[in-house]
Amino acid sequence: MPPIRVVVVGAGAFGRNHLRVYRELEQSHPDLVQLTALVEPNEARRLEYATLYNIPTFPTVENFLSAINLSDSGPLALGPGPSPLAASICVPTIHHAQVAEQLLNANLDILIEKPFAATLAEADRILDLANKLNRIVAIGHLERFNPAVSAVTSRLNNPMFFEAHRLSIFTPRSLDVDVVLDLMIHDLDIVLSLTQSPVREVRAVGLAILSKKVDIANVRIEFESGCVANFTASRVSTEQVRKLRLFQPHQYLSLDFARQELLSIDVDPRAAAAMAAMSSLTPSPAALKGTGFSPSITPPNKEGALAPEGMPPTHPSAGLNLQKLDLPHAEPLRLELENFLNAIATRTQPRVNATSGRAALALALEINQEIATHAQRAGLI
Repeated sequence: MPPIRVVVVGAGAFGRNHLRVYRELEQSHPDLVQLTALVEPNEARRLEYATLYNIPTFPTVENFLSAINLSDSGPLALGPGPSPLAASICVPTIHHAQVAEQLLNANLDILIEKPFAATLAEADRILDLANKLNRIVAIGHLERFNPAVSAVTSRLNNPMFFEAHRLSIFTPRSLDVDVVLDLMIHDLDIVLSLTQSPVREVRAVGLAILSKKVDIANVRIEFESGCVANFTASRVSTEQVRKLRLFQPHQYLSLDFARQELLSIDVDPRAAAAMAAMSSLTPSPAALKGTGFSPSITPPNKEGALAPEGMPPTHPSAGLNLQKLDLPHAEPLRLELENFLNAIATRTQPRVNATSGRAALALALEINQEIATHAQRAGLI
């Protein structure tokens, strides 16, 4: 199959990275992808990237599509046996639906940067059109491609509690959406993919601090499975934090997105049972006060292992296996775009398809509604 020709629509903060990675992929895998064009309304950006990447640029999607339809030679030519066309949509969220529909109707497969769309109605229109035309639609939740997330996924065992923190220093980027759709939606998508359970209840509070939209939010979600997840997102923080912690039977996992690190703490079930038994039999320090009795504490052996069978652990950390997993580091955006291109080549669903993107969008919008309801109850609006 000829290389997949890709156009990037929008050369803002996200689009410029798509341009860079597609060119890197083209250089390493010329048989897979060809960076073909850029659509960008800003003239200065068009000139900059036309020079940098030596590609044709267009001010509008209509101009780009006209060039495809009229050309019979050159990089945009269809010609006999044309290579497939695809696009990364990196425009502001309010324009996602319009651009997606234009490109789908021109038979392009598309990747839409998160969030999927501004409304569920728009997302549903895109979904219906893609199904009708048999086109691939991927959603740009690139944290799903973080090596630490992949490592967590392979270690799941009935997770019952999540705690997510995504804090960012304020920038004027993405102020067309609130912090839930800007930042928190990454963690919502990941937790939805890990729990695989319908949402039972949402409680949320949020405040606008430096912009006209909510800049900091705290959310508690309970799932039908009984799992509970707490999310905090802020774009007015003094530090950058991107972490997710989860607890499941006999295990605690701590994930750092920025460092691409995963810490695993496993509990030996025998140690947990022995500790529970001991706690039910041993008087508390308060009960022993004034008796002159002091329970002896046996130091752990060199391995920090359990005491002889039937005895409780000899040290608070006995029976705990702390492990920092050695993960291969990789750029999530590169992995995401490779997955998108492979889905096009094989006509299979990408890892984060339109259905997954819609689910994350629906939950984010429900959270925003709960934030508005809470603000009204609190007399803030």
